[in-house]
Amino acid sequence: MRLRRLETYGFKSFADRMTFDFEDGITAIIGPNGCGKSNVVDAIKWVIGEQSAKALRGSEMTDVIFNGCASRRGMPFAEVTLVLDQLPAGMSIDTPDVAITRRLTRDSLSSYFINGKACRLKDIKDLLMGTGMGTSAYAVIEQGRTSFILESSTKDRRLILEEAAGISRYRARRSICSASPRCWPKSADAPARCASRPPTRSASVI
Repeated sequence: MRLRRLETYGFKSFADRMTFDFEDGITAIIGPNGCGKSNVVDAIKWVIGEQSAKALRGSEMTDVIFNGCASRRGMPFAEVTLVLDQLPAGMSIDTPDVAITRRLTRDSLSSYFINGKACRLKDIKDLLMGTGMGTSAYAVIEQGRTSFILESSTKDRRLILEEAAGISRYRARRSICSASPRCWPKSADAPARCASRPPTRSASVI
């Protein structure tokens, strides 16, 4: 999977519609302090589901919306679209690429889209799980993240390695299934955790 294009509109310092094309090879964004280089990384983290305003260098989530300046007024909403291609075979998308969009209005109404169709944040997380593109995965390493990975505990480092190996998706599905009564085994060989739960009995009137 490859990052192909990033489109921003009203996001932080990008008041106008901006398009960043990432061609084959290495793409470097160079500029003086305060020109918005870090906002590109923030836009990628935000569109794939980042929920912490602090992680985006703000005090509340609406801080990502362009707030205006001396020459122009603020924007009513912020929108970012991330386009990925060279998708792995396991993704549930029947197109050669996928466009993930997130939109936030000033009244804190957040919307998510996959290829232009409205979806839930959970759908985006499920789509990206196991690809390394999650909010806490290894594909986006901002300033200070490298030292965090090197100094993290064995458990935290294991999560990163499982994401890179592509097994985090199956672990998450197994966790959800084991917590749902629909997935509990009904045979006599059921695990003790499932067998120990008393069966549901309907009340009878005598």
